[in-house]
Amino acid sequence: MRYVYSALFYLLLPLLVLRMLLRSRRAPAYRQRLGERFGFFHCPQELTRGKVIWVHAVSVGETLAAAPMVARLLADWPDHRLVITTTTPTGSERVQALFGDSVFHVYAPWDLPGAVSRFLRKVRPALLVIMETELWPNMLHYSHRADCRIVLANARMSARSARGYARFGRLTSGMFSSLNAVACQSPADGERLLALGLPPAKLHPTGSIKFDIEIDDALRKEATSLRHALQDRPVLLGSSTHQGEDELILDAFTAAREQVPGLLCLLVPRHPERFDSVYQLCLSRGLSTARRSAAQLAGPEHAVLLGDTMGELRLLSGVASLCVIGGSFIEHGGQNVLEAAAWGVPVISGPHMFNFSEITELLLQSGGMIQLAGAAELAPAVTRLLTDEPQRVAMGTAAAAVVENNRGALDRLLALLASELPGS
Repeated sequence: MRYVYSALFYLLLPLLVLRMLLRSRRAPAYRQRLGERFGFFHCPQELTRGKVIWVHAVSVGETLAAAPMVARLLADWPDHRLVITTTTPTGSERVQALFGDSVFHVYAPWDLPGAVSRFLRKVRPALLVIMETELWPNMLHYSHRADCRIVLANARMSARSARGYARFGRLTSGMFSSLNAVACQSPADGERLLALGLPPAKLHPTGSIKFDIEIDDALRKEATSLRHALQDRPVLLGSSTHQGEDELILDAFTAAREQVPGLLCLLVPRHPERFDSVYQLCLSRGLSTARRSAAQLAGPEHAVLLGDTMGELRLLSGVASLCVIGGSFIEHGGQNVLEAAAWGVPVISGPHMFNFSEITELLLQSGGMIQLAGAAELAPAVTRLLTDEPQRVAMGTAAAAVVENNRGALDRLLALLASELPGS
């Protein structure tokens, strides 16, 4: 089955390259470093001479989730070099911003036999850590064949994804046989993985490392300064929004500010190529808008602050009075709710949170989050919460407690990685 998959991938390769070029019209970084995606890159000599741990993330979300783990690996295994791969330019930017020269970053090779084999011959990893559920047949097959131990970390498997994997049972079983261990986020994720054919001995329910989110004193101080710079105005945060959701949040904001004096909308689009279009959307609605990227402070005359920078969502969440989660009003599956919950900020989502189903259920049960049935409910819910401070405080306290009570997954994951690392 893998041979058929590889043949189809080769046939579709021209379309994949064309898609990258089309995306590069809005985000030029997509056409840069294309050679890396075929396994062509310069590998430093010190990397080839040492022991290598390969961490594969996809984009910004997985990179941020992996950041505490990477920091611990750097500290606990100083005799190993870390290679971090991503598939998107935004993920690449985050790796370089977070870790600089302490790791070697390159784009992950496309899942072609030649590209993957070239990558492995250069990097020669002893351990591959794949974040969440980024499973690629050739990556797993050739890594396993090269005697590289493979751990799927912080694994999640939604019911929707499980149905997709089940349609390709022979290919899925081959991928699972290449894995040495799977650290899953929840019992439900584990049950779905077992139902797909993962051997029980490989399954380790460690919890989600996203609960181990760090908000240190320096970040709290920075958030306090930003809050004061915004004149301590009430803030409605639209977090990691996707196309079609900004309009919904701006509608809710417009309705709520009639009853909430001084309300500011802090809008943070998920993808940087949308920053300019979202800015124009705000202006087209007659909303005076400041841009974070221009170091503009939102003064009393501004209705919207556009969070058009990368890597600041955790900070920006710290100034919010109420957070609306993007990716949940379209069938994307939601975005990470814990950035806001860790600050004690109450959360509202739409109906589509299947990528974070267990985390969502914990927050809903605690009362730290409200999940709406559709977009029509957003404006009334936002207005109701922004005019009810006791309920906001109660929800925020409950949300923060969920984060605190579920910490510890990172230590369990690192113990598992240590047991899988050759020579440990």
